Amino acid sequence: MGREVVDKTGLTGLYDFDLVVDIQTLIRLSADINGNAAPLPPGVPDVPALMTQLQEDLGLKLDSLRGPGEVLVIDSAELPIAD
Repeated sequence: MGREVVDKTGLTGLYDFDLVVDIQTLIRLSADINGNAAPLPPGVPDVPALMTQLQEDLGLKLDSLRGPGEVLVIDSAELPIAD
């Protein structure tokens, strides 16, 4: 999704599921993340967005929230010295 995902479901354990994603959804997701995907060719049926598929097929909903998070700050970097 291009962002950190935090699990707030409260579910524990392992789950096995299949989420079928077609090429149109992948193209749309790429456009959402990169903003530079080509439009779908004419005649290709419109499909639900990935967020819609997650909610309808798996009952999962992704919410965009702001909050504290970890940040790695690199003050400096140097090339290694040959021995």
